Amino acid sequence: MAAPLAVPMASLYDIVSTTGLFLAGSLIMRGAGCTINDLWDRNLDPHVERTKFRPIARGAISPTKAIVYLGFQLFAGLGILLSFPASCFFYATPSLIFVVLYPLAKRVTNYPQAVLGLTFTWGAWMGFSALGIDLLSNTDALASAALLYGSCWAWTMNYDMIYAHMDIKDDVKAGIKSIALAHEHNTKAVLSGLTFMQDLSLQWSVVVVLHCLWAQSSAGSISKIPGIAGGGLGTALGSQEV
Repeated sequence: MAAPLAVPMASLYDIVSTTGLFLAGSLIMRGAGCTINDLWDRNLDPHVERTKFRPIARGAISPTKAIVYLGFQLFAGLGILLSFPASCFFYATPSLIFVVLYPLAKRVTNYPQAVLGLTFTWGAWMGFSALGIDLLSNTDALASAALLYGSCWAWTMNYDMIYAHMDIKDDVKAGIKSIALAHEHNTKAVLSGLTFMQDLSLQWSVVVVLHCLWAQSSAGSISKIPGIAGGGLGTALGSQEV
């Protein structure tokens, strides 16, 4: 079961440098996501107390200038992406769809946080690939990445539901939808369920990796697997990349 996961070798330097790139990419692409969101919401933000002083909403920056700035952000993000193995480009590109769709989701569904979770946690698919592990041909790595993705998705849903409670009154007036509004009267139950999913998925993700390590150790090939957990390390940080 575990043999394919052990093929790529990652040194400590590879893990640290990859984690650093994920950190930089997360900051840059999170900023790009915020720019896109503020462009979408420039006519809604002035009606929400928490967001009415954002640069575009208050008129300090024009939409045209914001688009130019977004171009620089995306170009910088592309530069970091090209520092990874070529396969990462194909894993990363679909995330842009969710980056663009999230601001639209809050207009059509009570669960825009679900789309936000799909966006912010996309790095979970990239951590393994960044260290040379092909998820499409490796069922063990794919299972671990999927479980980690699910855990980070539930985490994002959890904290953003809490966050959304700040804007409930303004959201109603502005016509913005959110999970906080949909579950205003059973918030604790929903948060508890999401926390349970987060913890369970994370634990099983770790179990899959540990099982692979144990199987390799039992087979006497432990020397082939240094740094294999690094995929999860870079992934955990990169789960906030959008």
